[in-house]
Amino acid sequence: MAKRSRLVGFGGFLPERVVTNEELATRLATSDEWIRTRTGITQRHVAGPEDTATSMGTRAAQRALEYAGLSAQDIDVVLVATSTPDQAFPATAVRIQAALGMTHGFGFDIAAACSGFIFALATADSFIRSGQVRNALVIGSEVYSRIVDWEDRGTCVLFGDGAGAVVVSATDESDSHGILSTHLHSDGTTGDLLYVDGAVGQPEKSGHLKMSGRDVFRHAVAKLSSSVDEALNAEGLTYADVDWLVPHQANIRIIEGVAKKLSLPAERVVVTVDRHANTSAASIPLALDEAVRDGRIQKGELVLMEALGGGLTWGSVLVRL
Repeated sequence: MAKRSRLVGFGGFLPERVVTNEELATRLATSDEWIRTRTGITQRHVAGPEDTATSMGTRAAQRALEYAGLSAQDIDVVLVATSTPDQAFPATAVRIQAALGMTHGFGFDIAAACSGFIFALATADSFIRSGQVRNALVIGSEVYSRIVDWEDRGTCVLFGDGAGAVVVSATDESDSHGILSTHLHSDGTTGDLLYVDGAVGQPEKSGHLKMSGRDVFRHAVAKLSSSVDEALNAEGLTYADVDWLVPHQANIRIIEGVAKKLSLPAERVVVTVDRHANTSAASIPLALDEAVRDGRIQKGELVLMEALGGGLTWGSVLVRL
């Protein structure tokens, strides 16, 4: 029997240290007003010496498993979306697999920058629909504080660290709940608009994040809007059918632009960018975890998730919780 993927567990983790706009203004040519009016960000969490993509992802995963009422032994695959792995290899996913005490199944990382969680969720959905796995752990974990240039006010003020996770389980296709559709895209010709200057194979590079902000903003508005239409059209739904928008938390202006297209009031859009900043692949699962746990998002409601990241990559997931 064909299966459908259902989100049954949610978890998040944020580092203890909080860095406010005011603190950044003491060492950069910027101000709280400059950052807030352009991005909506007031603060961000920054990893401590002991925090890594593995350790934060493990904490988020444990909370998601607890929510789902499952143990690590119930999980068949661990998928980790990250642009900031602890090592070139092994994958962060297998490090988390070990930290959870799993000695079975498999795991691997997905590199799609800020769209990574959407890509990982779509991958888990495919595994479940094919019957290869029954329970998947999908994690976004990022330590962007270690790749931004803290002297570049145009980028360092935008990002924060954290991890979010969901447990995805197989359910009967006749069940109306679950992931309805996923849509993924990339365009390598726009790769130089948002990238990290260097990697293990290029040790002479800076290793810092570089971004053409205006161009990324322009692409984000257009591509995310088309992704929204694509997801709804695939299911024969309209903007009015969407109960919640859980977007990638990059910039409040982009979030408001997509919400306006959907005619969704602000209270139906989950926003964490003000407190978390842009946590890349961790931003959607962190926002989802917060909204589910505080009771805003209820069982049976239609949730639209969308993101755009370096590559450029972009995509959407439509799910009924």
